[in-house]
Amino acid sequence: MSVFLAAWEQRKLGEVVERRIEKRRQSERYPRLAFASGQGVIPLSERKTNNREQLTKDEFTKKYLVTELDDIVYNPANVKYGAIDRNKYGRGLISPIYVTFTTGEVPGFIERIVKSHDFKQKALRFEEGTVTKRQSVNPEDLVTINILVASQKKEQKKISLFFDNIDTLIALHQRKPFIKNGGIKMITSNFTCDSLFKDYFEFWIKLYKEGAVRPVTLEKYRNNQKHIAKIIPNLKMKDFDRNAYQELLNQYALTHERQTVIDFHHQVKGAILDAVDDGLIDRDPTRKAIFKGKAPREKKQKYLNQFELHNLLEDLDLGMEITWDWLILLIAKTGLRFSEALGLTPADFDFARQTISVNKTWDYKTNTGFQPTKNRSSIRKVQMDWQLGMQFQHLIKNLNEDEPIFVNGPVCNSTPNNCLARHCRKCGIPEISIHGLRHTHASLLMFAGVSIASVSRRLGHSSITTTQKVYMHIISELENQDNDLVMRYLSSLS
Repeated sequence: MSVFLAAWEQRKLGEVVERRIEKRRQSERYPRLAFASGQGVIPLSERKTNNREQLTKDEFTKKYLVTELDDIVYNPANVKYGAIDRNKYGRGLISPIYVTFTTGEVPGFIERIVKSHDFKQKALRFEEGTVTKRQSVNPEDLVTINILVASQKKEQKKISLFFDNIDTLIALHQRKPFIKNGGIKMITSNFTCDSLFKDYFEFWIKLYKEGAVRPVTLEKYRNNQKHIAKIIPNLKMKDFDRNAYQELLNQYALTHERQTVIDFHHQVKGAILDAVDDGLIDRDPTRKAIFKGKAPREKKQKYLNQFELHNLLEDLDLGMEITWDWLILLIAKTGLRFSEALGLTPADFDFARQTISVNKTWDYKTNTGFQPTKNRSSIRKVQMDWQLGMQFQHLIKNLNEDEPIFVNGPVCNSTPNNCLARHCRKCGIPEISIHGLRHTHASLLMFAGVSIASVSRRLGHSSITTTQKVYMHIISELENQDNDLVMRYLSSLS
């Protein structure tokens, strides 16, 4: 046990969480939420307790406390009875009587700590008040409590996932009585070795992926299910061996590039391994799989050099009306993802600090409105130069602060891409995509001497490893330059 604890750090809760104090009026993007013991963060309409909105005279003008997905929320007056939980619902507004924290650690790991019996006992030492069952624990006291934190986020994720899996198992077992009475059918009782894999995969997506992954990722699972239904429509679970799986990959590879085949494999493998665990497939057929694929199509150049970018920006028509040219300028100077740029509202610009808050995206593929960011690391503040700040300050000064700047009806990414292509052809430079502007931004920063770590944070990558993989060609080129500098320096010592 001492060896295990030695790898952890004793820290105060206030060192790993930060209190969220932003308040807003309710809107379509910020709906009213409720928070209750045993229920967590839920829509206001689903609250089981009595609705007390009649006590609020200015319900629609009052500002409420902002909470985001994975925040730690607690009721200072009800810690004893379990009113502390992680926000698993998403963005919204809750009553200011509650307290909400954001954390830079793994939220699921911090949730396990603050919901533990030991932590609550420590918190209750700070109880104040005289009314039974209404004694409060102030947030200023709560953040002083010492906790043990795994120093590696990889370990935090493993622990969080372990307990999440246990919670899922418990929930499934609790549902069994209802299942027997004609409710939802369990996989283990609904499928046999004679069942078709395409049916199993479809049900597996519904059970494990719907509501758990982003809409764009869910759509990829569904597309892969269609391919499976087409390639192996009659394959039974008992016949799913290595040869059958390799044939599935080979057939898929006839119309897809190798990397797409690998992505397909990763999604399908999850369902297959669950089927193996359920005893529906004898052994793992994905072992030692070989990945093929059709010849890669000729791809556009991913980024421009500094001279080419300068020519492109000179050619933009930046008038007083918002156009795709303004979006091109913004992405080129900030490195935002296309969906992140579309999700920007005037409220996200802080011209005094010259920053842009990235905290949401716009779902341009289905045009269903605002969506969460790609990952938690994507929530960030991006510094902008003073010139860009002045330009956008004038451009958006009369716009609704909660409405997207660049969205006015359905959006298709081909429209700004075509606009960018026209500018590239006119300037006589390589044609790149809108996403290529993001690559251009990052590449030029690295060539200018900005560290990979800083570039990674600016881009909102989940880890520096992602940045290294994407920009390996640039890193290699910079390493060659560094080698020349090293040799030049060493020669000067003699």
